[in-house]
Amino acid sequence: MVWLWWLGAVVAAAAVSGGDVTYDGRSLIIGGQRKLIFSGSIHYPRSTPDMWASLISKAKSGGLDAIDTYVFWNLHEPQPGQYDFSGRRDLLRFIKEIQSQGLYACLRIGPFIEGEWSYGGLPFWLHDVPNIEFRTDNEPFKFYMQNFTTKIVNMMKSENLYASQGGPIIVSQIENEYQNVEKAFGDKGPSYVRWAAAMAVGLNTGVPWVMCKQDDAPDPVINSCNGMMCGETFVGPNSPNKPAMWTEDWTHFYDNYGNTTKVRPAQDIAYHVALFIVKMNGSYINYYMYHGGTNFGRNASAFMLTSYYDQAPLDEYGLIRQPKWGHLKEMHAAVKLCSQTLLYGTKTNFSLGSRQQAYVYNGGNGECAAFLVNTDAASDAEVRFQDQTYRLPRKSISILPDCKTVAFNTAKVSSQYSTRTMKPVVKLDSPERWQEFDEAIPSFSDTLLRSDSLLEQMNTTKDASDYLWYTASYQQSEELQSVITVDSRGHVLRAFVNEVFFGSRHGIYRNQSFTLETDAPFKSGVNNISLLSIMIGLPDSGPHMEGRASGLRNASIGDKDLTYYSWGYQVGLVGEKLQLYTEEGSSKAEWSKFNHSSQQLKWYKSNFDAPEGADPVALNLGSMGKGAAWINGESIGRYWISFPQPNGSPSQI
Repeated sequence: MVWLWWLGAVVAAAAVSGGDVTYDGRSLIIGGQRKLIFSGSIHYPRSTPDMWASLISKAKSGGLDAIDTYVFWNLHEPQPGQYDFSGRRDLLRFIKEIQSQGLYACLRIGPFIEGEWSYGGLPFWLHDVPNIEFRTDNEPFKFYMQNFTTKIVNMMKSENLYASQGGPIIVSQIENEYQNVEKAFGDKGPSYVRWAAAMAVGLNTGVPWVMCKQDDAPDPVINSCNGMMCGETFVGPNSPNKPAMWTEDWTHFYDNYGNTTKVRPAQDIAYHVALFIVKMNGSYINYYMYHGGTNFGRNASAFMLTSYYDQAPLDEYGLIRQPKWGHLKEMHAAVKLCSQTLLYGTKTNFSLGSRQQAYVYNGGNGECAAFLVNTDAASDAEVRFQDQTYRLPRKSISILPDCKTVAFNTAKVSSQYSTRTMKPVVKLDSPERWQEFDEAIPSFSDTLLRSDSLLEQMNTTKDASDYLWYTASYQQSEELQSVITVDSRGHVLRAFVNEVFFGSRHGIYRNQSFTLETDAPFKSGVNNISLLSIMIGLPDSGPHMEGRASGLRNASIGDKDLTYYSWGYQVGLVGEKLQLYTEEGSSKAEWSKFNHSSQQLKWYKSNFDAPEGADPVALNLGSMGKGAAWINGESIGRYWISFPQPNGSPSQI
C-alpha cells in the first residue's frame, strides 16, 4: 500500500585504470596517456539510488567516458559539523557505482554550485555565522568552505577513489562561475580566487583542479568554459600548457514556472561539440545535463520546476530521449575512431570556401583525420577536399576519421525520434478515495514571535519552511470595505481577513517582487489580518547572497501604514509541524471526508497500490493549484499548476 499526501490551494563492467592525472596543452593525461573525454552530468540527489546503475549504464552505452556531479553541501551538512550521506545523499555509493561500470568520475565540489539548487548548495546556517560574507576573502566563510572541501576530499581518499589511488576520479572543481560575480567584491574577489585555488591544490588529490568560467584561474588550476557555444565563446586556456575543457555544455535550457520551454536540438549540440574540438583543441566535453532528474523536496531554487532538464539525453525518469541520445552517441563513436590522431597528430586548417573550413590532423604513421566545417547557417555547401566533393548541410560539420569517408555529420540525424507516453494505471478522481485536513489560519493572538515591523522571510524561517504567516490585529470603528496594499519581495502571497480569503498575487522568475492591492471586508471592532508569504525556493546565484531579502516589505490599509506595526509570526504550517505527510503524523490527526468547500489551504490524503512492473511511476496533479506532494513520507517536490505558461498550459503537471 502506498500513501499519498499533498498540500494544495483549491482552484477552479571493468574498473577504470588508475594512475596520476596530469595535463599538457592538448588534454588530460591519465596513466601517461592523453585522453579525449566525453562526460555527462548526473546529479546523485536528483534521482534515487535504485536508478543510479541504470542511468550510468545508459550513459556508458551512449558513448560517455565519465560521469560528472556537483557535491551538495546543504544536503551533506544540514547543521555545522552534522553530516548526512544516507539515501540519495550517498556520494560514496554513487562514485563507486561509476567505478564499477568502468567510467571516470569528475567531482565538482564547489562547494558553491548554483545549479538551480536552493541557496546554490550553501547550507542556510552559514547566513547566521557572525561577520560572514559569502564567496569572498572573508575568514568565516573561508573557514567553513575549507572545512567542507577537506571533508569531501578526505572521504574520497579514505576509499581510494582518486585516480592517483587507482580510483575513478580524474578531475575536481573548486568554486563555480565565480567570474560572474567577482567584480562585486572589489580587491577581495581576486584574492579569494587565489586562496581557493591554493587551498584546493594543497589537498594533494593527485588529480587536476578546474575553475569554470574563471579566465584567470591561477596555475596549476585549469580554466574551463560553460555555455552552449564554447567553440565560439571560450577565450581559451590561460596557459599554453593547459588543455581546453568544456565543463558545462548545456543540453537544454532550465525551466522555471511560467516560462516557455525551449528545446535545444541534437544537431546544434553536436555541431558545437565538434567545433570546440577542432577550433579550440577541445579534449574534454561535459554535457550539462546528461540526466537532469527531479528536484525532490524543497531543493529547487527560486521558481525552478520540480522537473530538471527533462529534455536531456536521459529524461527526468531516466528514459532515453531520442534523437538526442542516439545522435550524440554516433558522434562520440566517430570522434573516437580518430581520437589518437586528434591527440597526437599535427593539425592544419585551410579554407574550402567563404564560410567553409577544413581541419586536418596527420599522425606520424600516415594517419589522417579531417573535420569539414560549414559555418553558414543559411545555405548548404559543396566543397572539394583531397580531390573529392563533399556536400555539407548548413551549419554542420562532417567527420572523416580517415580523411576520405564521412562517418558522421552533425546535421544528419539517423536516430528515430522517440515519444514518451504515460498510461493511467491508478485513478484517484473519486471523492471517496480522499480525506482532507483544513490548515488553520492563525491570528495575531495565536503567535509567539512578535515584532514591531515586517520581518525578512529567509532570516525568520531559517529555510525550515516555504511558508511564513504575518498576522496583525486591526481595530476599525465600522463595517466597510477598505483597500489593503501589500508589497512583497516574493514569491507568493495569500491574504485573509478574519479567516476569509480576499486576494492572492505572485511574482515571476525575472521579477519576483509584486504588489497586492485589493478591497478587503473589515468588520466593526477587532479584525484579524493573516498574510501567508510563500517562497518557491531560495536564490541560487549572485553576489552577497547572505544579504538577499524576501517576504513582505510594506503594508497599509487605506491611508494607514502598517509597515511598522505590531506583527505576529508563525513559521511554517500546522500540517508541517504535525508531519501529516508521514504515516505516524497522519494517524494522529483528525481527517474529514473530501468536500468541495472554498477553504483555500488544505491537506489531502489518499492511498494506492504500487503499479506492477519496473517502469517509472508519475503522479498527475493537473487538477490541483499550488502546493507540495509526498509519497510514503518522501517529498517529491513542489507543484504549481495554476501558474501557466504563456500558451495557457501548466509548466509541469
